[in-house]
Amino acid sequence: MKGLSNRHAWMTLAFVIHVAFVYVGCGTVPQNRRQYLADPTMQAVDDPLEQQAFRKVYGAREGAAGGDAQAAGGGCGCGN
Repeated sequence: MKGLSNRHAWMTLAFVIHVAFVYVGCGTVPQNRRQYLADPTMQAVDDPLEQQAFRKVYGAREGAAGGDAQAAGGGCGCGN
């Protein structure tokens, strides 16, 4: 009976540690500190020209501006 109790204590401790690590890993980053997290190695696309082309196509497809902090252009893609 003591072995089961000891195992239960270790399982409980492992669960508490796991929850603590998950809770610590989730946090709100202040807006003025986000520049340090925006490392170029974290970008999905390495080529800046490819990313610029994607943004242009995305802006033309959406026909809206303001969400990506770029200047407002036409919905046809000719305003950028």
